[in-house]
Amino acid sequence: MRREPTDAERRLWAKLRNYGLGVRFVRQLPIGPYIADFACRAARLVVELDGQHGTSAAYDQRRDAYLASKGYRVLRLWNPEVLSNTEGVVEMIRLALIEQPSPASLRSAVLSRKRESG
Repeated sequence: MRREPTDAERRLWAKLRNYGLGVRFVRQLPIGPYIADFACRAARLVVELDGQHGTSAAYDQRRDAYLASKGYRVLRLWNPEVLSNTEGVVEMIRLALIEQPSPASLRSAVLSRKRESG
């Protein structure tokens, strides 16, 4: 994955790397038997991009449950969402770092802001 990131991974990494949001994110972090696409260890936040792994919903649920059992919150995003609304996605991650709400409430807040503005 690290050698051939998707366009969405490249775009998001450009925003997250080098303390882009004021905290350190890493790519491809092993956590138990899984590898997180992006993770901020300090905030215990994992950002997963869906669309490149071809995994099932049941697999994703098991994976998210495992990561939660290790103290991580998982923010799951779609590749097309990253490509079409990069700044909205970055804002969603920023809110997750600051407010630490559930990922579902973040998605609703950011998407409703996007609809209102444009």
